[in-house]
Amino acid sequence: MATEEISKKPPAPITVPSIARALLSAKQLTQQQVETVLQRTKNENKEFLDLVIDSKLLTGGQVAQTLSSIFAIPYLDLDAVDVLRLPQNLLDQKLCLSYKAVVLGKRQNRLIVASADPTNRDVAEKIKFATQTPVEWVVAAHEKVNAVLQNIAKYYSVDTESSDFEFGELDEFGGEGETDANATNSSEADDAPVVRFLQKMIVDAFRMGASDLHFEPYEHSYRVRFRIDGELQEYASPPVAIKEKLASRIKVISRLDIAEKRIPQDGRTKMKIGGKSIDFRVSTLPTLFGEKIVIRILDSSSAQVGIDALGYEPIEKERLLSAIHRPYGMILVTGPTGSGKTVSLYTCLNLLNTPGVNISTAEDPSEINLPGVNQVNVNDKAGLSFAAALKSFLRQDPDIIMVGEIRDLETADIAIKAAQTGHLVLSTLHTNDAPTTLTRLRNMGIAPFNIASSVILITAQRLARRLCNACKETADIPVDTLIEAGFTYDDLDGSWVPYKPVGCSACNNGYKGRVGIYQVMPITEALQRIILDDGSALDIEAQAKTEGVRTLRQSALQKVKAGVTSLEEVLAVTNT
Repeated sequence: MATEEISKKPPAPITVPSIARALLSAKQLTQQQVETVLQRTKNENKEFLDLVIDSKLLTGGQVAQTLSSIFAIPYLDLDAVDVLRLPQNLLDQKLCLSYKAVVLGKRQNRLIVASADPTNRDVAEKIKFATQTPVEWVVAAHEKVNAVLQNIAKYYSVDTESSDFEFGELDEFGGEGETDANATNSSEADDAPVVRFLQKMIVDAFRMGASDLHFEPYEHSYRVRFRIDGELQEYASPPVAIKEKLASRIKVISRLDIAEKRIPQDGRTKMKIGGKSIDFRVSTLPTLFGEKIVIRILDSSSAQVGIDALGYEPIEKERLLSAIHRPYGMILVTGPTGSGKTVSLYTCLNLLNTPGVNISTAEDPSEINLPGVNQVNVNDKAGLSFAAALKSFLRQDPDIIMVGEIRDLETADIAIKAAQTGHLVLSTLHTNDAPTTLTRLRNMGIAPFNIASSVILITAQRLARRLCNACKETADIPVDTLIEAGFTYDDLDGSWVPYKPVGCSACNNGYKGRVGIYQVMPITEALQRIILDDGSALDIEAQAKTEGVRTLRQSALQKVKAGVTSLEEVLAVTNT
């Protein structure tokens, strides 16, 4: 009997929200439409207003205008609201997203809040409880409220999904002590939106594996771009109005001169992300419509990944390891800017960095912090040039010297003399490949005898994007195209297939990460004779070829055979 009474018990009545009664009384919705939507709210667990808009019974603007008229609440077009100028310290942004409410400001003892549904007393009470301030409503269109909330989530939420990335102190290298992030100027509270936006950009760039962040002002726009796997990608378009505050904030944390906007400046800072300390190099440049700022992410762990992760083929790895373990001589790493020369050098230094070895480096500036290595930043204005630093190193009882770049005859001459007097010297040059490096040294004024007796190995390198293993597909490439690219008919034996990029949620247009392409050329006795005879780069290249030294293109084609990268990527990063 009791069971029957329970089964006959009527279902719980559906609560009719105030907004439904208001729209019904204003004849914007019929009784049937209201009942249908109310039933859907129960079945689909959605808000009444969301379903009205989704069903296209009314537009957000129609609902807002109706509620404004019925309840005598001011109507506001949120297109006129600048998200970055909204107050951030009145109500937690997570609560704003949860309550679907936009805090516009505070007037006397009341909080001015925009909402698409100002009839929701429950939300008003929750906001009042959280802020201890009564709420004064402003009504706005549903879709415009959602758009503002999405921008708030985008610009100010450090990480809405996890707590892996946490901001610690922002501090400085190269100054007298460290800068406390909490000891900034008094206007920082007013600049909180800009601070949070900058933090989000840096964290997002780090998470996405970007190497550089570009903040670029134009006449009517402002954009933020990330360099990911060597390519720039537009990521955000904040309002133009923030460019001055954003530049000032970056200068503050980099300990640069905020008042100086006429000349370029360089600085450094570091940030703790998820308990990991990451270094950043900052460069400002005055442009027509403001200062362009580039932040380079310098992750010290990149120098400790090990030589196997850099992409050397077995024979190339063997030649490099043999050279760096020699007691003296010069090793040169060549390639264009951004080709990974610094990481290669520091990987070698990391292998050589033992308690019994004294290592000194001169760089402009030092990009990677490596414990156990004496690193010096050159400063031409103060008289500390590469040449001056090298002269000082020779009085510091060094075993290994690393010079960031050989730019002039004086630096080259001192580096070569150091290599000839029992030191291992590592440095970089900007040349296209290994053979042309030797002719470049001759053109700088170095005698052929000094080159032949000091240089023991030259490695040229490029970086190519890796194919994403999750989505790459086999590519149907004609045989003639493969032969023209540099493959031989013996290579096309059917034991491998080329792959092409596709693109998925785990990668960037079919690529994820980069791999090194190397030409490693040891200086043998035969090459020394060519150098002493003042041979050309073509003579050196021909001899190196007979000794089994691959060109950059040939080395890159090995990555295509292994399925590591695509043929079009190889053609883009290597010369014929």
